[in-house]
Amino acid sequence: MAKITFIQPDGTSQIVEATVGQTVMEVAKLANVPGIEAECGGACACATCHVYVAEGWRDKSGAPSEMEEDMLDFAFDVREESRLGCQIKVTEDLDGLVVQVPAKQF
Repeated sequence: MAKITFIQPDGTSQIVEATVGQTVMEVAKLANVPGIEAECGGACACATCHVYVAEGWRDKSGAPSEMEEDMLDFAFDVREESRLGCQIKVTEDLDGLVVQVPAKQF
Protein backbone atom coordinates (compact mmCIF):
# COMPACT_ATOMS: atom_id res chain seq x y z
CA MET A 1 0.00 0.00 0.00
CA ALA A 2 1.01 3.59 -0.59
CA LYS A 3 -0.51 6.84 0.59
CA ILE A 4 -1.15 9.66 -1.86
CA THR A 5 -2.10 13.17 -0.82
CA PHE A 6 -4.34 15.13 -3.19
CA ILE A 7 -4.28 18.88 -2.56
CA GLN A 8 -7.21 20.93 -3.80
CA PRO A 9 -6.88 24.47 -5.17
CA ASP A 10 -8.23 25.86 -1.87
CA GLY A 11 -5.44 24.09 0.05
CA THR A 12 -7.51 21.29 1.55
CA SER A 13 -5.97 17.86 1.30
CA GLN A 14 -7.21 14.30 1.09
CA ILE A 15 -4.93 11.38 1.92
CA VAL A 16 -5.87 8.22 0.08
CA GLU A 17 -4.57 4.65 0.41
CA ALA A 18 -3.48 3.22 -2.93
CA THR A 19 -2.69 -0.29 -4.01
CA VAL A 20 0.59 -0.82 -5.83
CA GLY A 21 -0.18 -1.23 -9.53
CA GLN A 22 -3.08 1.20 -9.64
CA THR A 23 -2.71 4.55 -11.34
CA VAL A 24 -3.03 7.86 -9.54
CA MET A 25 -6.19 8.47 -11.60
CA GLU A 26 -7.75 5.17 -10.49
CA VAL A 27 -6.96 5.94 -6.87
CA ALA A 28 -8.53 9.40 -7.20
CA LYS A 29 -11.70 8.07 -8.83
CA LEU A 30 -12.17 5.34 -6.20
CA ALA A 31 -11.77 7.95 -3.45
CA ASN A 32 -14.04 10.51 -5.19
CA VAL A 33 -11.30 13.15 -5.27
CA PRO A 34 -12.92 16.34 -6.60
CA GLY A 35 -11.52 17.67 -9.88
CA ILE A 36 -10.34 14.32 -11.27
CA GLU A 37 -12.94 13.45 -13.91
CA ALA A 38 -11.04 10.84 -15.94
CA GLU A 39 -13.48 11.04 -18.83
CA CYS A 40 -11.51 8.59 -20.99
CA GLY A 41 -11.21 6.03 -18.21
CA GLY A 42 -7.42 6.04 -18.22
CA ALA A 43 -6.75 5.61 -21.93
CA CYS A 44 -4.56 8.74 -22.13
CA ALA A 45 -7.12 10.21 -24.52
CA CYS A 46 -8.09 13.32 -22.56
CA ALA A 47 -6.54 15.56 -19.92
CA THR A 48 -9.22 15.39 -17.22
CA CYS A 49 -6.92 13.68 -14.72
CA HIS A 50 -4.27 16.41 -14.93
CA VAL A 51 -2.31 16.88 -11.70
CA TYR A 52 0.76 18.76 -10.55
CA VAL A 53 3.37 16.47 -9.00
CA ALA A 54 4.98 18.08 -5.96
CA GLU A 55 8.65 18.89 -6.04
CA GLY A 56 10.67 16.01 -4.67
CA TRP A 57 8.35 13.47 -6.29
CA ARG A 58 8.98 14.23 -9.96
CA ASP A 59 11.94 11.90 -10.37
CA LYS A 60 10.14 9.05 -8.60
CA SER A 61 6.94 9.49 -10.62
CA GLY A 62 8.86 9.56 -13.90
CA ALA A 63 8.76 11.79 -16.94
CA PRO A 64 5.75 12.00 -19.23
CA SER A 65 5.83 9.94 -22.40
CA GLU A 66 5.48 11.62 -25.78
CA MET A 67 1.81 10.54 -25.94
CA GLU A 68 1.18 12.01 -22.49
CA GLU A 69 2.87 15.27 -23.47
CA ASP A 70 0.59 15.43 -26.52
CA MET A 71 -2.49 15.01 -24.30
CA LEU A 72 -1.24 17.64 -21.85
CA ASP A 73 -1.58 20.12 -24.72
CA PHE A 74 -5.34 19.88 -24.06
CA ALA A 75 -5.04 20.70 -20.34
CA PHE A 76 -5.26 24.16 -18.80
CA ASP A 77 -2.34 25.81 -17.02
CA VAL A 78 0.25 23.17 -17.92
CA ARG A 79 3.46 23.48 -15.92
CA GLU A 80 6.76 21.67 -15.67
CA GLU A 81 5.27 19.51 -12.90
CA SER A 82 2.16 18.58 -14.92
CA ARG A 83 1.32 14.92 -15.39
CA LEU A 84 -1.76 12.90 -16.26
CA GLY A 85 -2.78 10.79 -13.29
CA CYS A 86 -3.66 7.89 -15.58
CA GLN A 87 -0.01 7.63 -16.58
CA ILE A 88 1.49 7.50 -13.08
CA LYS A 89 1.62 3.91 -11.80
CA VAL A 90 1.63 3.57 -8.03
CA THR A 91 4.74 1.83 -6.73
CA GLU A 92 6.08 1.37 -3.23
CA ASP A 93 8.51 4.20 -4.01
CA LEU A 94 5.53 6.55 -4.38
CA ASP A 95 4.35 6.05 -0.80
CA GLY A 96 3.76 9.62 0.39
CA LEU A 97 3.30 11.10 -3.10
CA VAL A 98 1.76 14.57 -3.11
CA VAL A 99 -0.15 15.91 -6.12
CA GLN A 100 -2.20 19.05 -6.57
CA VAL A 101 -5.44 19.24 -8.54
CA PRO A 102 -5.44 22.23 -10.93
CA ALA A 103 -8.08 24.92 -10.31
CA LYS A 104 -9.23 24.87 -13.96
CA GLN A 105 -10.62 21.35 -13.58
CA PHE A 106 -13.59 22.59 -11.57
